[in-house]
Amino acid sequence: MKSKIIGIFCAFLLVSCKVNEKAKNDLNYMQNIENVAIESSTKNSNSTIQSGDQLVILITAKDMDVVKAFNQNYSSSELIQTNAFAGGNTPNQGLTNITGPTYIVDSNGNIDFPILGKLNTVGKTLSEFKDMLRLEMTRYVINPTVNVRLANFKITILGEVTRQGDYVVSNGQATILNALGMAGDLTQYGKRDNILIIRNENGQITHGKINLQDANLINSPYYHLKQGDAIIVASNNTKDLASKQNPNTGLYLTAASIAITAAAVVVSLIKK
Repeated sequence: MKSKIIGIFCAFLLVSCKVNEKAKNDLNYMQNIENVAIESSTKNSNSTIQSGDQLVILITAKDMDVVKAFNQNYSSSELIQTNAFAGGNTPNQGLTNITGPTYIVDSNGNIDFPILGKLNTVGKTLSEFKDMLRLEMTRYVINPTVNVRLANFKITILGEVTRQGDYVVSNGQATILNALGMAGDLTQYGKRDNILIIRNENGQITHGKINLQDANLINSPYYHLKQGDAIIVASNNTKDLASKQNPNTGLYLTAASIAITAAAVVVSLIKK
């Protein structure tokens, strides 16, 4: 009897070790990185400007008085200060100063720019719009410098992460890994092979899924995030089972373990 109990206990430990080893592997990201050819292009990383975007535009030149009219009543002493990664319960992780007048893109994709009038942003990335604006400015200013930044690049992260919430990325660029880092990473209950990303671009809603364990995620069109993306991390089977269990299950298992141990001791004493 004693030997059978010991055998069962050893088998239980062996199974537990295998389960724990599998769980450990499931927590590792990009496990096959050595075998993946990175093909991610700038096409995936560059977002087009959307309605509602807040563009911070500053025109500079050797003689700032010449471009003053293009910067509204902006003064170089003015600062638009935003948290580099703000949102949810995230503590401040450094501050980034965004300077310059702010223009909100209307429902038709236009902004009303001083002197130049309405400028259309539809289908343009920040870089493309910057080049277009610089070309327009050369009609009035010699060698102008045009700075364009997105002030309200926001993503939403929900589900099994440490800190859920909305996050503003001040430089307008983020990857799925950056985003999960801002949210404090997935909890141990997060499903790492099935991250859902919902995207609204030019009024069209699409969605895709990413497997954090597979390094091919780098080549996914959803690796580079875009304005307004929502990231949803589902719970794994462990969390699902735990939510369905009786809250007293742990007590029952502990009691059963004590009973088995006591029985083994009694059997041992009887044999002696």
